[in-house]
Amino acid sequence: MNRYGIDIWGDDNFIIDKDVVRLNYESKPALIDIVKTIRDEGNTGPLILRFPHITKKQIEKLYGIFNDTIEEYKYASKFYAVFPLKVNQLPNYILPMLENSSHLNYGLEAGSKAELLLAMAYNNKNAPITVNGFKDKEMITLGFIAKNQGHNITLTIEGLNELETIIDVHNELQIPCPSIGLRVRLHSSGSGTWAKSGGIDAKFGLSSTEILEAFDMLKRNNLVDSLKMIHFHIGSAMEAIAPLKKALKESGHIYAELIKMGATSLDAINIGGGLAVEYSAYERVTQYSLKEFASDVLFTLNDIASKNGVKVPNIFTESGRFISAPSSVLIAPTLELFTSEYNETNLRLKEKNPPIIEELNLLYRDINNENAKEYMHDSLEHLESVLTLFDLGYVDLKDRSNAEVLTHLIIKKAISLKDHRNDKELRNLDNKIQEKYLLNFSIFQSLPDFWGINQEFPVMPLSHLDKKGTRSANIWDITCDSDGEIPFDSRKPLYLHDIDLTQEDYFLGFFLVGAYQDILGMKHNLFSSPSEVNIIFEDGKMKLDKFLKSQSIIEIFDDLDYNSADILERLLSTTQEEHLKDILMDYINDNSYLKTIAIKG
Repeated sequence: MNRYGIDIWGDDNFIIDKDVVRLNYESKPALIDIVKTIRDEGNTGPLILRFPHITKKQIEKLYGIFNDTIEEYKYASKFYAVFPLKVNQLPNYILPMLENSSHLNYGLEAGSKAELLLAMAYNNKNAPITVNGFKDKEMITLGFIAKNQGHNITLTIEGLNELETIIDVHNELQIPCPSIGLRVRLHSSGSGTWAKSGGIDAKFGLSSTEILEAFDMLKRNNLVDSLKMIHFHIGSAMEAIAPLKKALKESGHIYAELIKMGATSLDAINIGGGLAVEYSAYERVTQYSLKEFASDVLFTLNDIASKNGVKVPNIFTESGRFISAPSSVLIAPTLELFTSEYNETNLRLKEKNPPIIEELNLLYRDINNENAKEYMHDSLEHLESVLTLFDLGYVDLKDRSNAEVLTHLIIKKAISLKDHRNDKELRNLDNKIQEKYLLNFSIFQSLPDFWGINQEFPVMPLSHLDKKGTRSANIWDITCDSDGEIPFDSRKPLYLHDIDLTQEDYFLGFFLVGAYQDILGMKHNLFSSPSEVNIIFEDGKMKLDKFLKSQSIIEIFDDLDYNSADILERLLSTTQEEHLKDILMDYINDNSYLKTIAIKG
């Protein structure tokens, strides 16, 4: 059985039972059965399955481990967490998340005016709101309005000009000031893909000198009591814990120094995001557990506070990827297989073949375990010779084809005779015999981080898992773009099954796509977001909830500020036949994804 790394990235959310992937919850439904139920109702194309109970599990795990560690260390302050809206703002995700976390006082983080308005409208009552990123007067004014509405809101200052604006708005409105946080630019930086978001050259944060100037400004304007939080962020998806320890020491001493200078209301350190997600299906990348993470945070800050004679800070986190990534799965059906696979029926041998073709044929007939690699090397050399002879006009197209087929068959037989997964050369030759799986989805829309930063995502078929995948797989999407593919990588090989698509469907699942992919996706070739549905359970029974169909073509035109009425008029006015007008209307009111043919029987 090929487990596709599920023991590394799955976190017991999904299991393999016989030949299918199942959700490891309640009635343990098979993902392929969920997909078929939706398709039976006429919904084809790619699909996002969301599992709100997994989001709830992640939030409860975060709070549970931190609160247990607080009790274990007898730490004298509290733990708080907020979800960064930038990670996934979609209502099908956000609203169930807030409902399922109200008992924990889970809050929201906003980085724009629109996100702040969402937080003000939907945040759990009395839960914290933190506001990060660059702010203008309007955004700061919204923060004051939120405070006036009763929200527990903190405006994190990214620059001294923002603090000046807070002072101006406070003087103008004459209403209570929101809590103020200072984002500090640390020398410490994180590890992994997003480490550049921390460190001394980071985009955000105040230097030591600016921190002192900010404190002086607060004192001059009688706002020292509003200073509540120190904030830092050293990178998303940190692979190692050591950089965090350095950042905690640095920020902890800044916190202690400010209290000793007179910032007696300062009572929190926000450690930003950074909790890692195991995206790899091949090896564990994260070098720490959540328990170790919590223990290091509490021990370090407790030690610094004790040595400086100040109160220990409340701890805030903003880890969105850890919370949201596991809860969504992208499902895409295979439309077609473009095979590189040849067999003997593809040969077009003549009565009299060039000697080099006869030699290739003998290599194929006589290959065995002892000579496999030698014959494979010979065949590759012969193929290069045939290609040169073809360019010079000494062999014809049939000869060239026979050389390609025979070389392919020899490589395939060599791989089957040897343990190719432990042989670097043979693994690399998988590239020459790979299968191209054309999937009904857009990488640019549904996996933009793969295209943009080569982010890895676990991929596996939803069925046939009782059989070993043998085809080295190259995944193509349906966009008209050469970048719309996930190429076969011999270092991290994906092997899929040999499927007759005229007889059965073959679906692939892309896991851990709940963070950023929905929001960053682009309408390349005017493909919209996939249809999506939340999978919930009532009395142990599965239910499809909040089904949202993919945008229609006419809706995409509206989004792009076309005059959809003008488009319709132009299309319909030049079409006389009523049945053709009906077809046009059906198509323009449907999505852009290709239609798969239902398999009979």
